[in-house]
Amino acid sequence: MLVLTRKTNQSIMIGDDVEVTVLAVSRDKIRLGITAPRDVPVFRKEVYLSIKEEQMSENQGASKHVDKALGDLSTTD
Repeated sequence: MLVLTRKTNQSIMIGDDVEVTVLAVSRDKIRLGITAPRDVPVFRKEVYLSIKEEQMSENQGASKHVDKALGDLSTTD
């Protein structure tokens, strides 16, 4: 993990297209501004993990349907 120290209104760059700026610091909270191209998804981690979990559930459900369909095909004459 890279650890950086930044002050309010200072930024870091991620690649050539993503800029993260410290907007404010107060007690135990930091406000960040993120500038990224529209095709780069930006999520809070808990939202990202929720999306991934939902996708995995959908993929497992689809896999069960495919397995059942393949099983049905193998039992037909």
